[in-house]
Amino acid sequence: MLSELSLGGMLFSPMVVMIPLAFALSLITRYVLYATGIYQKLWKPPWVEVALFVCYLAGAVRILAG
Repeated sequence: MLSELSLGGMLFSPMVVMIPLAFALSLITRYVLYATGIYQKLWKPPWVEVALFVCYLAGAVRILAG
């Protein structure tokens, strides 16, 4: 079960941790796609990046939520 994170008396959503994690994974994937040359072969690269971010975020929620 997801619960709020308490930091200095303020409550934060658990997404505060999950979104940066998903973003970091997206940046790593983007770098790998550029380095391998696959990025130029994609039909709509921004849509692929958004889809990967959503997939990484869903995975982070699934793993960290237990």
